[in-house]
Amino acid sequence: MRSAVVALVLALAACRRPPTDATPPLADPSARGSATAEPIVPHDPDLAYPDARRGDDVDVYHGVTIADPYRWLEDMESTETRAWIDAQNQVTASHLSQIAARPRLLARLEEVWNYERWGVPSREGELLVVSRNDGLQNQSPIYALDREGRERLLIDPNGLSSDGTVALAGTTFSHDGAKLAYGVSASGSDWQTWRVQDVATGAATSDELAWIKFTSPTWAKDGRGLYYARYDAPKAGQGLSGENYDQKLFYHRLGTPQSADTLVYARPDQPKWGFEPEVSEDGRWLVVTVKIGTDPKTSILVQDLRRPPKARRVVPLLEGFTARWRFVGSEGDTLWFLTDDRAPRGKLVAVSATRPGPAKVLIPESMRTLVDVSVVGDRFIANYLDSAQSRVEIHRLDGALERELALPGIGTVAGFTGKRRDRETYFSFTGFATPTEIWKLEVGTGTTSNWRRPTVAFDPAQYVTEQVFYASADGTRVPMFVSHRRGLQRDGNNPTYLFGYGGFNISLTPSFSPANLVWMELGGIYAVPNLRGGGEFGEAWHRAGTKLEKQNVFDDFIAAAEYLVEQKYTKPQRLGIGGRSNGGLLVGAVMTQRPDLFGAALPGVGVLDMLRFHKFTIGWAWASDYGSIDNPDEFAALLAYSPYHNVRADTAYPPTLIYTADHDDRVVPAHSYKFTAALQNAQTGRAPVLIRVDTKSGHGAGKPTRKQIEEWADLWSFLVYHLRVDTGARD
Repeated sequence: MRSAVVALVLALAACRRPPTDATPPLADPSARGSATAEPIVPHDPDLAYPDARRGDDVDVYHGVTIADPYRWLEDMESTETRAWIDAQNQVTASHLSQIAARPRLLARLEEVWNYERWGVPSREGELLVVSRNDGLQNQSPIYALDREGRERLLIDPNGLSSDGTVALAGTTFSHDGAKLAYGVSASGSDWQTWRVQDVATGAATSDELAWIKFTSPTWAKDGRGLYYARYDAPKAGQGLSGENYDQKLFYHRLGTPQSADTLVYARPDQPKWGFEPEVSEDGRWLVVTVKIGTDPKTSILVQDLRRPPKARRVVPLLEGFTARWRFVGSEGDTLWFLTDDRAPRGKLVAVSATRPGPAKVLIPESMRTLVDVSVVGDRFIANYLDSAQSRVEIHRLDGALERELALPGIGTVAGFTGKRRDRETYFSFTGFATPTEIWKLEVGTGTTSNWRRPTVAFDPAQYVTEQVFYASADGTRVPMFVSHRRGLQRDGNNPTYLFGYGGFNISLTPSFSPANLVWMELGGIYAVPNLRGGGEFGEAWHRAGTKLEKQNVFDDFIAAAEYLVEQKYTKPQRLGIGGRSNGGLLVGAVMTQRPDLFGAALPGVGVLDMLRFHKFTIGWAWASDYGSIDNPDEFAALLAYSPYHNVRADTAYPPTLIYTADHDDRVVPAHSYKFTAALQNAQTGRAPVLIRVDTKSGHGAGKPTRKQIEEWADLWSFLVYHLRVDTGARD
């Protein structure tokens, strides 16, 4: 077995990386030569990296010995690690402070970010509830609007902390709209604490539900309590790094302590199971979606809430984790589900909760990808992706198509929340140069009207987005959005930011970002390929970028870069790449496989040690996409692309700014620490390898506006300097 694994590791590594003496096929002539040739980048003569000792930790996997010299950085609160972080932040701050364009970029980011932003409203009782940010507020308050449009503040999360680092993690209203449960998280942590308040008076109750993560509570029909899932309290000192197992489902009656909550369901024999409860609109059914990590395949449990409490049992309805099942709604004994069961692009089915039998198809699979369905106004509103662009259909409850909704343009829509009795609903529409607009839909007629359109300090008519298609390494046709200012000359000299993700069935669709707008204002191109591993084309597309096929994701991204060069949008020295989380892994993998192809790299909060990702918090849950080191073939594939393990000594890597946060308990920052130390040790040439460690921040959710602006000022400054973007400032 050992020789077979070693042979597979070597074969995969050889076929994924070009020979060290190979000429990059699409590189600019000035960059010809080996992968260790020095990139043409400015030199910071004062740059000196903090010392990072190399330890002697090793592991043996399937007979293969793997060194892990920077494992000491996994002890993220040790004195040695904290000193290393502080020293690294000083080096990074010094480098960025020398970039003359940064003050101008910061000022422009503040200007563009400063516009009124609305969330998608929902009807709760007699009130319309919506979030609104006046521009530069760190967090978005929640307001209630009466029938005349008069506004009343419900929750202002900005008052929960002095620096905006406590954020709302979710809200849910009782069925009559009289009570509001809301979750808060501190410093970007995934841990949430949920509280309850009276909507009419704003008075808080004594209820507090702690240790909730990756799920939201749901109200009982009578409004007297909530169903929710939580973990046991972590051991002391392990709140941000300890593994998360054994989630349990509880019922909490208002006015009682959490310690008195009733255990509804637990599976100690299945410690990886997670639970997402939802009470049907009629109050009859508790529908529990069972998840195993991030695998989209789910099972469904139900409990008949009409039965007396002592006679209620949680029973299986759809078992086996053979497909994705997402609860949509119900009518009597019939439950509606969005599923990819024998339909990779999705379909809507009806399932009897009391009589076993095959599901009845209401909306069949089509060439589009069905991503969401809601029930409003006695109709199904079906949200599709068509080559990563939104399309919306309205169907009657028997599944018959009533109409396709006319959208404002090419972009992304979301929303359509509501109840069966509602006759109107709201949705958002956004594009790369279209700030998020809120639209109202009269469900019965299909009539739409603009409800809120923000005013941003730029002219959207000056920007264009095109969708192009290119061939990946194996010939697969991959789409990519390319956005920029009108009149762009394809002369091979445009600064370009290529952003990707490619994983966990997540789709990248057109959306507005003040940060991306500032980049395009500078003459930059913003390119987003829809890589395999995402959900743009259904489950088959997702699976084609997982486990033993994960290299397809990196090949798709590399092919996107080569396409942009070949079509003379840009050249390697002016091509920056970025991604976050799984996208951070993407950036780490491609920059270690093709360091010659990129002019700068921005890996954010990335999964970078693919042999130990499962050791922390919820990392074990990602095996559905990445695979497991316990499987010899999957271990070989993981080792072949793991960024940390594929850093090569005496290699010229592009200028790199790694960024993470000290409270990231999703992808723990040790991934970024270890990758930084390895890159700095291996780097030859003049390009800097820096790390930016934010404080009192997490994986990204709930990050205060001020911190977002400062982060993007640093990221764009780094790209502007190292891609030689003309901003009018003297560098």
